[in-house]
Amino acid sequence: MSTDRRPDHRSAHRSARAPGLRHVLTHLITPLLMCIGMGLAYLGAFAHPAPHHLPVAVVGSGRSAQLLAQSINDKAGGDLEVRTVGDRAAAVDRLTHQDIFGAYVIPEEGAQEAKGASGAADASVPKGTSGGAGRSGEAGASSGSDGSSTSRGSADRGAAGGDAAGGSAGSGKRVPELLVATAGSDTSATVVQKVFTPIAAQQGAPLKVTDVAPTAEDDPTGQGIFFLLVAISIGSYASVAVIGGAGAGLPLRLRTALAIGTSFVVGLIGTAFAGPVFHLVDHGLGGLWGMAWLYTAGVLLIGTGLHTFLERWTTLGVMTLFVMLNFTSSGGIFRPEMQNGFFAALHSFWNGAGFVEGVRSHVYFDGYGLAGHVWTLVGWLVAGLVVIGVAALAEKRRRTAEAEAAAHAAAVAAAAVAATVPEPARSGRPAGSAEPGGGHGAANAAAALEEELEEAVGV
Repeated sequence: MSTDRRPDHRSAHRSARAPGLRHVLTHLITPLLMCIGMGLAYLGAFAHPAPHHLPVAVVGSGRSAQLLAQSINDKAGGDLEVRTVGDRAAAVDRLTHQDIFGAYVIPEEGAQEAKGASGAADASVPKGTSGGAGRSGEAGASSGSDGSSTSRGSADRGAAGGDAAGGSAGSGKRVPELLVATAGSDTSATVVQKVFTPIAAQQGAPLKVTDVAPTAEDDPTGQGIFFLLVAISIGSYASVAVIGGAGAGLPLRLRTALAIGTSFVVGLIGTAFAGPVFHLVDHGLGGLWGMAWLYTAGVLLIGTGLHTFLERWTTLGVMTLFVMLNFTSSGGIFRPEMQNGFFAALHSFWNGAGFVEGVRSHVYFDGYGLAGHVWTLVGWLVAGLVVIGVAALAEKRRRTAEAEAAAHAAAVAAAAVAATVPEPARSGRPAGSAEPGGGHGAANAAAALEEELEEAVGV
């Protein structure tokens, strides 16, 4: 009679697969949390960009400039922060210091009409939207669909060309001019242009846009610096996973040395991308490499130290710090004036913002504000060293505890062995001592044993 044992085999196979399935499902928690975190961070930061107290200026010292600025402020409802600037040169200076992100120059003969032009301010303020912000690639164009014209040039050329900017082609009539600095933020410059174009149209003239701080020719939107940040960030936190995983058995001091060495290499790769490969910047590569190294060293040291505590959750931890919160607050796509309060607050001290704004200051704004951004990067590097120090203490305590546990386990095992092995029969005298005439006693005992054997076999 045969018995079908296949159901038993299937049941045993299923029970053997259950632990492996639970293991996979447990590890799937990490990518699912990454998905949720990325969605919340990126959509929360970029989904509805709108100006929040975006600083702009109206250029002019007369009452008409003050009335126009006040009218725009009243109708903006906090979206814009409009102030007046005495002359064009002062406006250029504030733009290059990034105190403002646009300056509207009223033509002299149009000053009397500026009061009437304030009626267009309500339609010009992009309340709750950023329809112009999405057209980041249009800021460098020579003309737009709204009839405005754009000229690219340095701050000095822009200031010197003020008179020429006021002339309208073929008529000699002075036209309003908008000064922007796309190197500071192309999206902010585009929003400012959207605000002031209807005001210029109210005066019956096209708006002339002058870029006083243009970006490099091969990076017309200025967003190449942001994507450079993405590249070196991925190189940094991916290296953390390798050092923490493949190098888990190495001493922490050696893992720290690997992190610092890797940061030098990642910084060099980023500098090559920015300079000879894609020409994102045309000067200042040495300073750019210095900031890239500070940034990557901070990321690698923090990640290497966190691996001691987070272990398999390290990837999620560094992605939260250096992707979800970092890219979104860096100002590479939208400046903090175009974001909500949470990401705008992060921009003031997060390391990605320190790198992006530091490179902008170094390359495009003659180093203005550079020291503050460098100190931000240094602060994150120091934080990385502190995390490494705390991790070293934790690993030392862990090794001490493991050594004590091993010694205790060895002692318990030795005691258990001693308790289970039978002791030799005792004769009431110390082991190894011989009875009197011990040699003859042994011989007699052997002879007696031999006699007993002979009797047993019948010899």
